Amino acid sequence: MWNEFKQFAVKGNVMDLAVGVIIGAAFGKIVSSLVDNIIMPIIGLIVGKGHIDFTKLAFGNIKYGLFIQNVVDFFIIAFSIFIVIKFLNRFKKKEEQEEAVVEEVPDRTEVLLAEIRDLLKEDKEILRKSETS
Repeated sequence: MWNEFKQFAVKGNVMDLAVGVIIGAAFGKIVSSLVDNIIMPIIGLIVGKGHIDFTKLAFGNIKYGLFIQNVVDFFIIAFSIFIVIKFLNRFKKKEEQEEAVVEEVPDRTEVLLAEIRDLLKEDKEILRKSETS
């Protein structure tokens, strides 16, 4: 059982997941900083205030402003990630198209084998014609 656990824990899937979580956390900090320090101040300038901050809105102990701020942050973060993923997918598609173009070019061995095949077919046809004559 211990060996099975070691194989599972060291397998590529678990390691990839761990790396993904770590990078995701770091990326989350970058996106949060982007939202807090760049996007929200720009929205504040567009709306006419220096910085939009819903967190101070409350009705007694019910802090609905904090909820509104988290919803706004979520949509901005989701949109930012969407843009990044869309950009990366576009780059990935270009790489796949370049690979497809490279794969279509036959290699020299294939060309030579095709020529040999064609010559053998011609020789067969010549032999058939000489046998029927």
